[in-house]
Order: sequence, then C-alpha cells, then structure tokens
Amino acid sequence: MTKGYGWWPDEITSVGRENLDADHVSRYDVKENAHATEELRLLKELGLNGHSEVVDIGAGTGQFTLAAASACARVIAVDISPVMLAALKAKVSASGLSNVEVVQAGFLTYEHRGRQADFVYSRYALHHLPDFWKAVALQRLRQVVRPGGVLRLWDVVYNFDPSDAEDRLEQWCATGGHEVEGDWSRAELEEHVRDEHSTFTWLLEPMIERSGFEIKDAVYSGGGVFASYIARAV
Repeated sequence: MTKGYGWWPDEITSVGRENLDADHVSRYDVKENAHATEELRLLKELGLNGHSEVVDIGAGTGQFTLAAASACARVIAVDISPVMLAALKAKVSASGLSNVEVVQAGFLTYEHRGRQADFVYSRYALHHLPDFWKAVALQRLRQVVRPGGVLRLWDVVYNFDPSDAEDRLEQWCATGGHEVEGDWSRAELEEHVRDEHSTFTWLLEPMIERSGFEIKDAVYSGGGVFASYIARAV
C-alpha cells in the first residue's frame, strides 16, 4: 500500500516476514503478552473514559484493541498485515464489540476521518520503518491526535552507545530460546536486529518532540533494548 508516488514505500514489504506468516500469527498471543490490562489502567489514569476515541496503530492480533474497546467510545484498529487483520477481525467478531473499526493501513497510509483521536497507541510496530520514515510517521500521528491528546509508544529502542552495541545486542539475543512456539527464539531476535529498523533513544526522542509531542515519561529496560513513552500532543 502506497500513496501513489514511485518513491513512497510500500509498508507491507517492510512489515516483517513473520507478520505475514499465518503460523507465527496463530501463536503470537502465546509468545507476546501486551499487558493490555495494565496499559488500559495507565491510559485511564491519563484520562481515557467512555467518551474517548483511540487509534491503535500496528494493532496486530488486537490484545490492546479489545481491552480498550471495553472502556471507551471507539477504537480504530489499524494494521498493514492482512494475516494479522484476519486474526483481529475474528477476535472482534467473537467479542461482540460494536465499537471497533478495523482498517488495513500503516503509519504512512492511514487516513483518519472524523474528529481527532484522544489517544494514539502503538506497541512494537514503529521499528518496521527506517528512521526517515519514522519521522514522517510521527508527524502523521500528530495530525491524528487532538492537542493535549496522548501518544503511548512502546518499541525496541536502543538505549546505549554504539560502542556498546555488540555486547548489548548479543546479551539480548542470548535470552532467546531454541523453539519458536511458546517464546521468542534466538533466531527471531537476531532477525530483528539484522533486518528491522530499531533505532537509538537519542535519535527517536528528538523525532517525537519535533513532530509536535512533548515527552512526559520515558521508561527504559535494564538491558537497554526496550523503551516506552507517554507523550502529549502540543
């Protein structure tokens, strides 16, 4: 999916091999706990209520989407992968929730309609884009959310100096197992480092703020591999 320019990237080609793999998607919820209950509690503390509209971009199998839909007026669940979307739609149908809209799009192609959202949520998705396009994506997200609204962003983001990369990344990859069924394997973590576009905190954070957000909170994992942000649109 592109915007029609020859130079505009087709996000489906960079979504990650595994996210187009039906076997991977079928076991995703076993491998990855999105901590949706805790995330929903946090967003409620930040003002989410029964009148709120949420855009969940890179929604995947919809762990957070379904939790949020139980507590707000509307959730727009956006994902570029048709395989992920099929799993998400099946969950929404089974849940009986009527306030979830599912959209096939990515950071660079999602077109928001109606009033600006109160919250934009994204977990482990932005790293699919190279840094130039991350900056474009973040500016587009700023247009989606109202002034004062919240961007909640999680991702694999490196919080260390490049000189430490070999040691830090090897330590992370060593936490992976041998099997792919129930957890993340070493091979999958290596594939992420090699083929995805995770960046450094000291590159991503200026992008966030230059896009029209003010970072209110940043949490980094002890190993320097994960980061989560709360940012307000200004």
